[in-house]
Amino acid sequence: MPFLLAYSMGDSPAGPDASEQAVRALLLNNGLTIGTTVHDGARHPSFPVSLLVEAGQAVVSMPLLNAQCPVPPEWLVAAEARGNAYFVFTTRPWPTATPGRPVTEEQLAQFAGAEETLTAAAHCLLPIRRIRS
Repeated sequence: MPFLLAYSMGDSPAGPDASEQAVRALLLNNGLTIGTTVHDGARHPSFPVSLLVEAGQAVVSMPLLNAQCPVPPEWLVAAEARGNAYFVFTTRPWPTATPGRPVTEEQLAQFAGAEETLTAAAHCLLPIRRIRS
């Protein structure tokens, strides 16, 4: 299962709690629940979160937010085979993960697999979209 994880750095001028509250508000304002419910974007044509995969990049878009990241070839193969990806957007800040700098598998597993991370997140199954030529 290809997955994507979104989180804040917790580096708001008002501190990590403000970052957490801002992410929570963004998710709730877009109709996403936080906890264990999995939202299936394929079942709702007007779902507020979309995933575009093109040229080795994954782009997640929702009102007020666009995030782009390179994805490895094995992620692309899995996404192509499944036609969707699992997206987790947690309100829990991850201040030690610096953008553009790799984290180890152990660091990722510790953060992404932590109960505190998962229960403080919106969970979505997003269909893969591509640019049409």
